[in-house]
Amino acid sequence: MALYSNRLLEHFRNPRHCGELPPPALAVEALNPACGDILRLFARTDGEVLVEARYKTRGCTASIAVGDALCEWLGGKTRSELEGLTAGILEEAVGGLSRESRHAAQLGVDAVRALVGAWNRTAR
Repeated sequence: MALYSNRLLEHFRNPRHCGELPPPALAVEALNPACGDILRLFARTDGEVLVEARYKTRGCTASIAVGDALCEWLGGKTRSELEGLTAGILEEAVGGLSRESRHAAQLGVDAVRALVGAWNRTAR
């Protein structure tokens, strides 16, 4: 059995959402203190819809790939839909993760929780 799925390797080798979005885009950061992986997430919203997302990751192959897959998943979602994100959704998006790599999916969930919090603060 391969360590990484073909879908995960595709996101890692050919990321489509890597980079930053300029202000007034929202920018948040999540980190996994156990392994040191960091995910910075940038999002542009229009009303209640997230219209564009970008990411920058310092971490393992799985964390980089999950960042890209996460940005694909985020596009077009409403704020309330973001609250339904689970690690399982991200694992499926990259074709599965080994037990040792599941922290990458949780990092994505943590970043989205931070994003929702930032979005809620700016919507006031």
